[in-house]
This record gives sequence, structure tokens and C-alpha cells, in this order.
Amino acid sequence: MPRLTVVRRLEAAGFRAWPASSTYYDGTWAVRLTTSFPAKRLNSVNPLDPADDTAIEARIERVGERFRAAGRPLVFRQSPLAPPRLIRYLDDAGWSSFGESIVYTADLASLDLKEAIDRIPLQDARRYLEASLAVHRRPAALREGLEAVLTSIRPPAAFFVRESEEGVPVAVALAITDNDLAGILDVAVAPSARRQGIGIDLVATALRHTLHKGARTGWLQVEAENAAGRSLYARLGFSEAYRYVYRAPPGIIV
Repeated sequence: MPRLTVVRRLEAAGFRAWPASSTYYDGTWAVRLTTSFPAKRLNSVNPLDPADDTAIEARIERVGERFRAAGRPLVFRQSPLAPPRLIRYLDDAGWSSFGESIVYTADLASLDLKEAIDRIPLQDARRYLEASLAVHRRPAALREGLEAVLTSIRPPAAFFVRESEEGVPVAVALAITDNDLAGILDVAVAPSARRQGIGIDLVATALRHTLHKGARTGWLQVEAENAAGRSLYARLGFSEAYRYVYRAPPGIIV
């Protein structure tokens, strides 16, 4: 069972590193909505206290109204902070579970980053934006929404991009230094550049940068079914901290 104090700290860091355009609290349920970008993390209800389990049905109806008004399907993000009684309620009501993800952490001082090259982060945020869209194969319609997310990040952000010899972006990573925590997000490698060590090299470079900035603990997350990503982070020295899963009402496809 993960330590809930650790989970709370990492959840808060995750919210700051990938900010929603609006966050509303119903008790300790953080209702995050971002109409301009469809990421589930930015459009979900996040219960943050295992003891906050009163009036579940009425509260689900309230947050559901907010999601309907925003044109988003109602989704809960169930971490170890979710109340057991709420989980049982969702189970009994037939809510689906999907998108299981793993949050990894590592003591940066214990990682072998000696071979990582000290690269200066990209200073042009718009160039990173275009590289991220290309490498993730996101449609151009998401450009404005992703730009809003990136420009809303408050902790110091460092943008890393690897390009081919022709100058085409083939890998991206975003490093967020939040006091002693270092979050690595938005990691992707283009299909044509995979299995060449580019991903692990770029992540190690980003981690080395955060270490220079005073970070002590690295964190990142990956979908449980992403075997390549899980292998990469294990090779770097990361270990599992906790998991979360998304829940949706019966008949809702996300």
C-alpha cells in the first residue's frame, strides 16, 4: 500500500505540472476541466481524501452537470486517495475502468546519469509546441489547447527536443522542476526513431538538467500497457510509487 502522504504530494505536483484551465472543488474532489484540450488528466474528477465519502450520489450529479456544460464526458480518476466507499459505489453502478497508469519515482542522486549529455533546453516554447504536436501525431486543431496548457505551467519548465539530421523533430520531453521534485512529462519518440536509444537519452538529459536545478526526487507516469515505456524507466532506475485508473459511467465511451 503506497504512503498516502507521498501520493498527495505527487498528485499536487502533477496538477501543477500539467494544469487544467479550471479547477473546482466539491469537498476534496478536485474537478478539473479543460475545454480546449481533451487529455483525461485535464478533464476528470480527482478525489483526494479517502475519508471524503458523504453524499456520493448527489455530488456525482453535481459534477456531472459541470462536465455536461463543458461538453466533456464525465470521468473520475481513481488514485489511492479515492474513498473506498466511492469505489464500491462506482463498481456497483457498473462504471467502467480504463487507462490504468503507473506513477514512478526515483532518487535522482542514485541514478546513473554520468553518460547523459548536458544539453541546453530549447528556449523557444512555440518550437517545442510544434515538435510535440508532430511527434505525438496530434491534430493541428489541438495546437491552441496545448499552447494554453504549456503557457499555464507555473513551476520552471524545460523543453527538450531531438531532431533528425534533416531537422525533423523525432523526440520530445518536458521537465518541470518544482522545488525538490522533478516531473518528466510529454515524453514521446516518433515511430521512425524508436529502438535507437533516443528516448532513454532524452529522459536522462532532462533528469540531469533538473538535478542541476536542485531537484532531488524524479517522478513520471506511463500507461500500464506501455511495455516499452515501463522498460525504459526501469532501466533508468525508477520504481513504482502507485497506480491510478479512470472510471466512466455505463455507456460512456471516452
